[in-house]
Amino acid sequence: MAEKSLETGRKQPAVSQHDPKVTMSNALVRAGHGLTLAEKRIVMLAVSKLDSRAPAPVPARLSPVPRTKITAAEYAETFGVDANTAYEALQEAAKNLFERKITFFEPAYTRAGKPLKAIRNDMRWVGRCKYHENEAWVELSWWPDLLPSLMGLKKQFTTYKLQQANALRSAYSWRLLELLMHYKSSGTAEYTIEDFCASMDATEKQKANFNNIKRRIIEPAVKELTEKDGWIIQWTPIKAGRKVVRLRFEFKKNPQSNLFPAS
Repeated sequence: MAEKSLETGRKQPAVSQHDPKVTMSNALVRAGHGLTLAEKRIVMLAVSKLDSRAPAPVPARLSPVPRTKITAAEYAETFGVDANTAYEALQEAAKNLFERKITFFEPAYTRAGKPLKAIRNDMRWVGRCKYHENEAWVELSWWPDLLPSLMGLKKQFTTYKLQQANALRSAYSWRLLELLMHYKSSGTAEYTIEDFCASMDATEKQKANFNNIKRRIIEPAVKELTEKDGWIIQWTPIKAGRKVVRLRFEFKKNPQSNLFPAS
């Protein structure tokens, strides 16, 4: 996953008066999102505008598909960047959002007593992305098959405040936040190394050596969440022999941190 960001001009993130929240199905939280930081910001800001309790269009392809508009001014206010940076982020993200895909893995049945490899499902975020350069806005038309993961959610979903992520500068940090929020009631999250790598869109080179995952993904993400969102996070690699097979994260809000209101 690309970590490069256009966003160099920063100001203090604004506190949103309507306190937007991001809500997604647990399956979508655990999926690979395939987004750069700027794209992640646009998509999650758009997700926060959807009513997760409203029924999803059924059947999705025969009903009007929800469309969500994001302006450069909204982007700048939410993520604490200047107007030029927000404009450039929208312009760059709009070029690639239609091509970005979500990767789900669903368990397969066993055959002759042996487990089969998980079934891979690739899905787009949007079916159309409109960008108006002069007016500085982007409009996303959601991919129909994705809507049940964003709307009509009554169980098995994860919610967090968008404000928790507005200061993050790494897509890895944001993804780790989402994976932790899936288990926020217990304060302990555990993932197989395969599931974790899939959720993080880890490269083949990173997956080939756990030290790369540790140095490039886990440690920077934990450090940023500790410093910018006030978490205390301890993580433990669980081994089978010499190989890391699972990751356990124990986390809680730092009681001395007042960076953001408690989620």
